[in-house]
Amino acid sequence: MPQLLNNIQHKDLRVITQRGAQWGDDFMSAPVTVDEFRKLQAHYPVVFQRDDKGGFVPTALFGLQDGENLFLTEDGWDADYLPLSVQRLPFSIGIADDEMRMMVDMDSKRVSLGAEGEAVFLPLGGTTDFTENANSLLRTLHEGLQATTEFTQMLVKHDLLESFVLDVERPDGSRGQLVGYYMIHEERLAALDSSTVGLLHQADYLQPIYMAIASLSNFTKLIKRHLAREA
Repeated sequence: MPQLLNNIQHKDLRVITQRGAQWGDDFMSAPVTVDEFRKLQAHYPVVFQRDDKGGFVPTALFGLQDGENLFLTEDGWDADYLPLSVQRLPFSIGIADDEMRMMVDMDSKRVSLGAEGEAVFLPLGGTTDFTENANSLLRTLHEGLQATTEFTQMLVKHDLLESFVLDVERPDGSRGQLVGYYMIHEERLAALDSSTVGLLHQADYLQPIYMAIASLSNFTKLIKRHLAREA
């Protein structure tokens, strides 16, 4: 359960910033914002999945099955960019006294009460540069998620998402499937009339749409990583 971050209860709190399964990074995907698509498409497939409200959330894939992060190596995370939703851990935004406040997940494997990790508070109670940067990142993520909701609603309005199934054949001959995700429907996108394309352009949505499409080429790399682990 996340706790409201404060310099009394959490005065000795430190956060481990290394990357690895031992610090909770063994997840196959993470939600992303539309503003991140350009950076994400260099590394990960960007797809969409339904949320619990019936809408869609853009998602970066790191693996092809639950608990599999193919970007984790002995040296850390093998990519130049981590989604904001990954970078911000173990922090999140909560509402207290009608204001957005910084929360911390004390159950996170990144939380340290020893000498390891980055200090969250200074000896006299002020916040460290690390914490200030984390707070700024949270605000960027919060604003980005709001803009992303508007983006996905536009995709749904113009019927630009389609479900897909990815088949993966393993070296031993067995097969696996990735299901439950959606991608941009390129034929419907190409068939849009000029006025609709103009509206998407004015909203700055065309670039992220094409970035999401381009990111799908990363499935080839992801499958290669998966098969290398299976071998």
